[in-house]
Amino acid sequence: MKKRFLAALVLPMMLAACASNDSNNEQAQTMTNQTDIAAQNWVLTKIDNQAISTEAVAPNLMLSEDLNANGNAGCNRFFGQAELKDGNLRIEKMGLTMMACQGPGMEMETVVSKTLMDWSAASVSGDELTLKGQAHSLTFTRADAE
Repeated sequence: MKKRFLAALVLPMMLAACASNDSNNEQAQTMTNQTDIAAQNWVLTKIDNQAISTEAVAPNLMLSEDLNANGNAGCNRFFGQAELKDGNLRIEKMGLTMMACQGPGMEMETVVSKTLMDWSAASVSGDELTLKGQAHSLTFTRADAE
């Protein structure tokens, strides 16, 4: 009798523990990791879900296997070391060239550089990388490495 009572108490706890482990595993599988984004050239296609229009070179983000980052922010080139923690990405101590730009190119650069320097939630779906920052969302498309 005691064994049945004990089994009746333990079984629901075991099932609940298995269920919570499954949801944790599912979350871990959907979290972006370094292999999803590294050794790629990502070309910016959208800001805040709006397609960008560029008259010159589209902004891009190139990440090496060790997450060295460089690219074009809209007007100036940038470089730095990217960090990826718990599905969030940033480029720490990002350096930029100092060319003078006007109009939309400079506005785009401000949005891109600010989003890349701050922690942004990173997600990869197919050939798209989305970085959701506090103020803006950037959508990049995977391109052939230069």
